[in-house]
Amino acid sequence: MVMEEEFVILVDEQDNEIGLMQKNEAHKKALLHRAISIFVYNTNGDLLLQRRAFDKYHSAGLWTNSCCTHPLPNESNLNAANRRLEQEMGIQCTLIELFTFTYKEILDSELSEHEFDHVFIGITDDMPIINSNEVSEFKYLNYNDINIEILKNPTQFTVWFKKIIERVNGYKENLIRIDYKIALK
Repeated sequence: MVMEEEFVILVDEQDNEIGLMQKNEAHKKALLHRAISIFVYNTNGDLLLQRRAFDKYHSAGLWTNSCCTHPLPNESNLNAANRRLEQEMGIQCTLIELFTFTYKEILDSELSEHEFDHVFIGITDDMPIINSNEVSEFKYLNYNDINIEILKNPTQFTVWFKKIIERVNGYKENLIRIDYKIALK
């Protein structure tokens, strides 16, 4: 069986598309590319965390946000977020884009992340049905418990998750104060 090659969308610092590249090559060369990070909360305000599968090509076995992906060529960021949330976690919910940020970090396996990341949030009480090829396990934690876990075991979390969890939580709190459920209708 021949695996279809995955490509990422290369972008400039303003997120303008400048080309396509094979995913692993972009990670080896640390080229800036578009990415998606999704944070799903339950109605108690607990974040759905996933532990990446142990055979992932980077950051294997680390805890992170609900899911991540790269948009496919000609795919909108929102469609990519919805597609991947369903593929990895078996969940569908309304997603809202919160913000974007750019980061560059060295990873394991001689790879790096250099991403222009679009960050989405959603709320649902649906229980995940994980794709074991992508996710080894999941759990729900509140923000304080996440911070304690990161302080106790920082190497057990992905670099991007540690960079944005505080900012996402701030947005989540603001959205709840303005009645997030109405915003989703």
